[in-house]
Amino acid sequence: MSDGFEDLRDLYQQVILDHGRHPRHGKRLVKFDATANGNNPMCGDQVQVWVRLEGEEITDVGFEARGCAISIASADLMAETVKGRNAADTKALFAAFHSLASSGECPHCDAAWSKVFDRLMPLGSVHEYPSRLKCAMLPWRAMIAALDGNEETSSE
Repeated sequence: MSDGFEDLRDLYQQVILDHGRHPRHGKRLVKFDATANGNNPMCGDQVQVWVRLEGEEITDVGFEARGCAISIASADLMAETVKGRNAADTKALFAAFHSLASSGECPHCDAAWSKVFDRLMPLGSVHEYPSRLKCAMLPWRAMIAALDGNEETSSE
């Protein structure tokens, strides 16, 4: 009989595989206000992010990615969670997600972030595989680069 932890791990793995194989936001936007490329030369992951803005609000995000399921799932879940946010919120979300992905915990995630992190939690187990942290963070780094007006970024 499996315990709740194993069931949760299986669910998270299924979410990552589903978003990795069938990304909902995996498309190039025809109209966009910002874009950036991300590249991880160590594993070959590549992503391009397109962002549509209305004023300060992110109204649409699309991406094209080539890489592992973690990188593609991260891009898809990122696109889902940043829509409707402004650049400052997105940067704060990036920092909180980095904490989650690198440690499995998010000390800055209070009730205001709980719904967002319910969606991102499947990527919280990435910390158990340190070589995959760059995969999960690559699309987020590209998003921040796009918002900052930079067109290229790499894994750091």
